[in-house]
Amino acid sequence: MGLFNWFTQEIAIDLGTANTLIIHNDKVVVDEPSIVAFDRTTNKVIAIGRHAMQMEGKTHDNIKTVRPLRDGVIADFTAAEHLIRGMVKLVNNGKSWFFPSLRMVVCIPSGITEVEKRAVRDSAEIAGAKEVYLIHEPMAAAVGIGIDVEEPVGNMIIDIGGGTTEIAVIALSGIVCDQSIRVAGDNFDSDIVQYIRRQHNIMIGERTAEKIKIEVGSALPELTDAPEDFPVQGRDLMTGIPKQITVSYTEIAHCLDKSISKIEEAILKALEITPPELSADIYQTGIYLTGGGALLRGLDKRVQAKTKLPVHIAEDPLRAVVRGTGIALKNIGRFKFLMQ
Repeated sequence: MGLFNWFTQEIAIDLGTANTLIIHNDKVVVDEPSIVAFDRTTNKVIAIGRHAMQMEGKTHDNIKTVRPLRDGVIADFTAAEHLIRGMVKLVNNGKSWFFPSLRMVVCIPSGITEVEKRAVRDSAEIAGAKEVYLIHEPMAAAVGIGIDVEEPVGNMIIDIGGGTTEIAVIALSGIVCDQSIRVAGDNFDSDIVQYIRRQHNIMIGERTAEKIKIEVGSALPELTDAPEDFPVQGRDLMTGIPKQITVSYTEIAHCLDKSISKIEEAILKALEITPPELSADIYQTGIYLTGGGALLRGLDKRVQAKTKLPVHIAEDPLRAVVRGTGIALKNIGRFKFLMQ
């Protein structure tokens, strides 16, 4: 058994639509975009992660960039396998002279089907994992932000990722009720692309839209600490010539309004189906926001106004899920909510 442990590497993976994070030995060792670049003629992987991200939207006919995950689930099985394998190699900086057997804990959306769950497990196994455990994202997020999930106390977690928004009420090591909707960061990006096209007659790419979201993204049209207007370059649809405009956070707040309203509806629905005893707990503890979407300016205030409940943004919300996955990895024997 000691020899087996010597050759076993334990890693926790947050396989996200936008970013993949890996924890090894209690440290985040990989934090890269979930994207793979292939050579079309040979079908070989040219780049993964940040290098592939730089190629997106700028490739010629021989190179294609693929995002293996869409809406939180695997959309391209082969690309997902290459992504996991490539990311695992980054853990050892590609220096290892042998490939150790892997024990993996991978987090998955709570609204995932059995087929989608199987795809995650199969991809991990083909990429070299000997043991694969799965954990639901809201559960991992709760563990990651320091909530004692084994207590008989209700806590509400909202994890807004790239592909899905997970809303779950957690108590006694389990998810009591949840809502999983496929409205999240990617939808915000496509809303911005459509808005800039409709309002300013300018075509922009997804990467530019994401930059706009980070720089001037807002959930409220009025903020106390307002960001400065952001210059945006794109292609003028009338003339076809590159052009620059400036956008304000107020514009972006209006264009994201519909998507955020859908998230609010799902939150209210989750609160509606929560058992009354747990509702009483949530009134005391409030709502916890995690995931990249939690960084959207004014989102906490907007959810607070809608639900009349205290809303807390987790410390380092982008890494809350992977931190929880890492804690679960260390306590595989203790946590019953891990699925093998």
